[in-house]
Amino acid sequence: MIHYKRASQKYELEQILQLQRDNLPTVISEETKKMEGFVTVHHDFNILNRMNEACPHVIATHEDKVVGYTLCMHPKFGDEIEVLQPMFAETNRILGFSEKYIAMGQVCVDKDYRRQGIFRKLYRYMLQEIKPEFDCIITEVDIENTRSLEAHYAVGFELLSRYRSDGHDWELIRLR
Repeated sequence: MIHYKRASQKYELEQILQLQRDNLPTVISEETKKMEGFVTVHHDFNILNRMNEACPHVIATHEDKVVGYTLCMHPKFGDEIEVLQPMFAETNRILGFSEKYIAMGQVCVDKDYRRQGIFRKLYRYMLQEIKPEFDCIITEVDIENTRSLEAHYAVGFELLSRYRSDGHDWELIRLR
């Protein structure tokens, strides 16, 4: 049975990092990228842990194994990961101070656990857990990651903006 919770143990963060490494575009095939999606950012333990201390990440576990995650990234980390700086700038340009948001820094489900509703349930649990401190979840998806875009829109994300950064086209999206 899959359980959903907030990350609280070092071994859980280490498993998140391993799952992340297994799904970077440099280690998966072009076919897998197109059919299953990919993750863009590679975190180190230090930043992942500091992010978790500010707002614990949401994980799906099966028998103490992390099989999926959504990373919670408080806006105060907006300058810490270079590739995400434009997302925070675009979010602040669009929303200003009208909404309190948490950025979903990355979502990933282990390949052996896909198509079981874990993606949807991770977001449902995350949205429940962030309230009332935050009004919504913000994230961006590379438009080449069509599988991820389809999945995000299917769970209720709405388009806020399209923009170009670092040679990539992005869709900035929100879930309330």
